[in-house]
Amino acid sequence: MARLLERYRQEVRPALMRDLKRNNPMAVPRIEKIVISMGVGRATQEKKRLEQARKELGTIAGQAPVLCKARKSVSNFKVRQGQETGMKVTLRGRRMYEFLDRLISVAIPRVRDFRGLDPRGFDGRGNFNMGLTEQTVFPEVDADKVEFQQGMNLTFVTTARTDSDGLALLKGLGMPFRS
Repeated sequence: MARLLERYRQEVRPALMRDLKRNNPMAVPRIEKIVISMGVGRATQEKKRLEQARKELGTIAGQAPVLCKARKSVSNFKVRQGQETGMKVTLRGRRMYEFLDRLISVAIPRVRDFRGLDPRGFDGRGNFNMGLTEQTVFPEVDADKVEFQQGMNLTFVTTARTDSDGLALLKGLGMPFRS
């Protein structure tokens, strides 16, 4: 079992039941999924970038990413409808908790000038969004083989109904939020 999942069941859920005054353990917020997405805009000219980003995202997430195609043509960005412009991975279950554990304990501390996550990254319904500017903060990615820096967006979808419940859940799991 994933270390963070065990911690959620043993420590975080009982604490949230007490703090949020919930009697049913199924009413306590939990993480449903984590979506990691990369927009690879320059891949329209260079297919090599798309392949390298796909390989690195697959290494980080532990599963193969799904390619995303442009819905509309935008002449200013030299993008045509149907062109591959990004990719995403949806993590659930054991892989999700293992990725979250690596993110909290290894990747976030390696971010330069890190002062904590912004608690304003919530969407009003308890889901949290954050971005990373480079993929080399993950130890799985070999920094010597990286040819270009690629950022990524992380979305944490929770069952929380409010931002305060979602914040309490993620803080309990160890996410380092700013005060």
